[in-house]
Amino acid sequence: MPRSTDEPRPPAGGGVQSLERAFDLLERMADAGGEVGLSELAAGSGLPLPTIHRLVRTLVATGYVRQQPNRRYALGPRLIRLGESASRLLGTWARPHLARLVEETGETANMALLDGDEAVYVAQVPSRHSMRMFTEVGRRVLPHSTGVGKALLAHLPDEEVRALLARTGMPAATEKTITSPDAFLKALAAVRADGYAVDDNEQEMGVRCLAVPVPDAPTAAAVSISGPAGRVTQAATERIVPVLQEVARELSAALTDAAAGAAD
Repeated sequence: MPRSTDEPRPPAGGGVQSLERAFDLLERMADAGGEVGLSELAAGSGLPLPTIHRLVRTLVATGYVRQQPNRRYALGPRLIRLGESASRLLGTWARPHLARLVEETGETANMALLDGDEAVYVAQVPSRHSMRMFTEVGRRVLPHSTGVGKALLAHLPDEEVRALLARTGMPAATEKTITSPDAFLKALAAVRADGYAVDDNEQEMGVRCLAVPVPDAPTAAAVSISGPAGRVTQAATERIVPVLQEVARELSAALTDAAAGAAD
């Protein structure tokens, strides 16, 4: 979950302070859209400018940050390999939980993360029914037209959502895609009230998707099921949503246990 720019990261007990600060700067750069100036990092982190400069210079030397021609700093290419490896591992952890979703709902199950301004599918277990759909591992989508996108953005303040929508635009994938920021914010309010998100033919005609956020995930994550609109009806929704929510809680616990094990 992105932090506000003026919220300092609490120090981890027994951690190496320079490492904590370096990772904090990387996360702040990601929260800012991937590119930021030193003065912005100093203002947001509360660290002295010389400390920021020393940390960033080290990150540039190792390839995790690069300096742009405009003298601002951007996330570097070496992070791509780390992110791809982490996504594959996350997908491996998620698959047994997604398999349970398929077993209990009969529909294709997915997991997606918020990566910058996009939702990216990192794991999928297909339905036993033969039907090719838009979702597949590795595909990136704009959040406004998908159930997982709504689930991923529902926790963000309205002004952050408006800023994201201004950056991405709201192109219509189908005639039912939400293309108004006000209408999208109203849909997010419904997600918070109902506890789940719906993509009702908004990304692909004839397909409905139900999605829920993974609570307390280390990065914003959502799980979903997708299927033909004729099967994912309102009656089916009432049956499927509790299963989705239970699986999301179980996946959250698995991720927390994995993170705790890595820390040990």
